[in-house]
Amino acid sequence: MSTYKLVMGGRTMRAGSSDARALYERVADALRIAIEREELKPGDMVPPEQELAELHSVSRQTVRQALQQLTNEGLLTSGRGRGRKVRSQTRLHWQLSSYESSTRHSVEGDAWNTDVREQGHEPRQDVTVNIDTPSQKIAQRLQIDLDEPVVVRRRIRYVDDMPFQLADSYFPMDVAEGTLLMRPGDVSTPGGILASIGHAQKKLLDEIQIRMPSKEESDQLNLPAGSPVAEHIRTGYNEAGKPVRVMVSIIPGDRHTLVYELEPK
Repeated sequence: MSTYKLVMGGRTMRAGSSDARALYERVADALRIAIEREELKPGDMVPPEQELAELHSVSRQTVRQALQQLTNEGLLTSGRGRGRKVRSQTRLHWQLSSYESSTRHSVEGDAWNTDVREQGHEPRQDVTVNIDTPSQKIAQRLQIDLDEPVVVRRRIRYVDDMPFQLADSYFPMDVAEGTLLMRPGDVSTPGGILASIGHAQKKLLDEIQIRMPSKEESDQLNLPAGSPVAEHIRTGYNEAGKPVRVMVSIIPGDRHTLVYELEPK
């Protein structure tokens, strides 16, 4: 059998060699190396299946297996109907210990937008507002009854037009009613809306668990198959110790580094 050059990956191999790996693994390895060497850069289209099949002297089905493997690893987009692209490996360093700090954000507006821009990226948020009944976990943290309505601000947060987070904030009606918290859209004030309406957060309690996403979460965030998420729940208390907000953020594991800076007591 004739030799052929694996252009992507820069290696030469002989088809039918003693390499014990499955054919699709060899194709996946060549593409993976090309991505690591930035011969294929984030946003680049992967060559068509037929072209890859001819290049590697394999069937299109073998190529599909290789592409699916790399998609599962988070290196390629799913490419439904439009071909696959190399995924960006951009990670946001989310400084949770200083996020929402009244000192840091006394002048700036929304803390998320500020953090993203400081890391050289462009943020965007789609925000809707609803009045809803709370789940048990929300009611428990807000210390309200299950039949008490809450104001919910639901956000899809984007970095460079890529969905990066889901963040839902829940407020008791006696805190949110008649305030900016009821206004849809990306609304912010220096120091935070809660501070501007007399409910500055004086204590924050964070809870983080790692789990697999729901189908809805996976679809909204365009997650690769098998990608875990962190569910970050932050409860904010005012000066009197009353819980005034619960924020539930769904954080893809392939797009974030969570950072805390703590001072030992």
